[in-house]
Amino acid sequence: MITLNINKKTYHVGAEPDTPLLWVLRDHVGLVGTKYGCGVAQCGACVVHLNGEAVRSCVTKVSRAEGKKVVTIEGLSATNTHPLQKAWLELDVSQCGYCQAGQIMSAAVLLKEKAKPTDKDIDDAMAGNICRCGTYLRIREAIHLAAELQGKGETK
Repeated sequence: MITLNINKKTYHVGAEPDTPLLWVLRDHVGLVGTKYGCGVAQCGACVVHLNGEAVRSCVTKVSRAEGKKVVTIEGLSATNTHPLQKAWLELDVSQCGYCQAGQIMSAAVLLKEKAKPTDKDIDDAMAGNICRCGTYLRIREAIHLAAELQGKGETK
């Protein structure tokens, strides 16, 4: 039995220690906002936070998450009012939406590290997140807007 702290709740799961965290989140816990994209840590659709760090849950063993804080897209904001979520909606970033949870989770780590990121900061931080629909310019614009909202105190 593995004990996990996910989105400030404790879960006891009967998964093998080498099971990818992604499948524990989706299949054992029922949090399906984190998506499976490639399974080899190349696309970023599966990004979650592990003790505040953006990790690819498709290749992160669940045993690595034991005793740490896991945050998924469902836990980013209890009321879906995180500045990134607001910005994504306001700027209509999503096209198909499949990659967007991973995009937002990566962007959240960036905004914790840099309150006012430049275009280069954003491009560098988001380089590992692939969007088949090509909404990269809207993603960058939304991150800038979220930084502005966050600076005004409009946080979760």
